[in-house]
Amino acid sequence: MKSALVLFAQGSEELEAVTIVNILRRAGVKVTFAGLNPGALRGAKEVLITPDIALSEVLNEPFDMIVLPGGQPGTNHLLADQRVLQLLRQMNEQGRYIAAICAAPSILAAAGLLEGKLATCYPGSLDSFPNIYLQTTAIVEDGRLITSRGPGTAMDFALLLAERLAGKAKRCEVEAGLAR
Repeated sequence: MKSALVLFAQGSEELEAVTIVNILRRAGVKVTFAGLNPGALRGAKEVLITPDIALSEVLNEPFDMIVLPGGQPGTNHLLADQRVLQLLRQMNEQGRYIAAICAAPSILAAAGLLEGKLATCYPGSLDSFPNIYLQTTAIVEDGRLITSRGPGTAMDFALLLAERLAGKAKRCEVEAGLAR
């Protein structure tokens, strides 16, 4: 069974995080929904979210994919955490999937993972990183790096992540179950 680590910090975008976790679990992916800090965290829109576990408890576990939701100030909190940057670099070195949505692609850029790569993000989030081939499409894949624009693209982003981990047939099955 494929596995994904979805991170959540105080001020992360709830819609993105919950959509990703929900769709991946529907696809049969083993999802670890980890909070930057233990316990309940208040998201960007003031919704109280309780991740399954604290990041500190899963730092040494292997995952096939890591996913970062955006939102502010959640993106800034994830960016400021050296454990997150180290995990991203480690997963990149291992050839694992790395995905980020909304403002979170800026974390990938700060970790040095988007240099010379195609990416998309919430408008303005990557403006201070000149060596990225910024696209305006909803979702961009460059190898095993997957980025998306924001809350409005969360469902399609999550379905693509499910496809990458569980296959096209499983994605179609999940999508059909959503009555899309």
